[in-house]
Amino acid sequence: MSAIKKTVLGLSNFGNGLAIGANAIGTLVVLGLVAIVNYDVVARGVFNAPFLGAVEVVQFSMVLIVFLQLPDVVRVNRLTRSDGFLVVIGTKYPRAAGFLRHLVDTVSAIMMSLIAVAIWPEFVEMWETKDYFGVPGVFTAPWWPVKLVICLSAALCTLIFACKVLLPAIKPALVRVPEHEDSE
Repeated sequence: MSAIKKTVLGLSNFGNGLAIGANAIGTLVVLGLVAIVNYDVVARGVFNAPFLGAVEVVQFSMVLIVFLQLPDVVRVNRLTRSDGFLVVIGTKYPRAAGFLRHLVDTVSAIMMSLIAVAIWPEFVEMWETKDYFGVPGVFTAPWWPVKLVICLSAALCTLIFACKVLLPAIKPALVRVPEHEDSE
């Protein structure tokens, strides 16, 4: 196996492992959010003392959940999209469908890299200015963790999409099966 093949396979395995880990962290954030919302409901109803930062925590958590779980969604080919056309032509023209999937993954890698590059300066600004969201005196949280998660998630998605583009060229047996074909 050549050095390029080993490198791409290693990057793919590394990216997949990070995606799985980020997904697990996102799941823990969901569980934490459930606990906070339940606490708020009970505290509001029973003690007439709601958790004052509940709305801010929910807003903050939703962004974290989406971007922590996005790379794993990309990894397992469950990203929301309409690939009905690819399924239809895939039975009669599998090479054309494969080419179009390759093209979609390439464009997706480019778009995710642009998101990562665009959000990086926002993260740096939020880190330096200590900017926060929320209501002062009630509940505040810094913006930088959200910006960092978005940036790292987009970068990881870029890596995963790039590996999807490169792996079939290196090892054709690793070409992925479209979502609709694995359930038949």
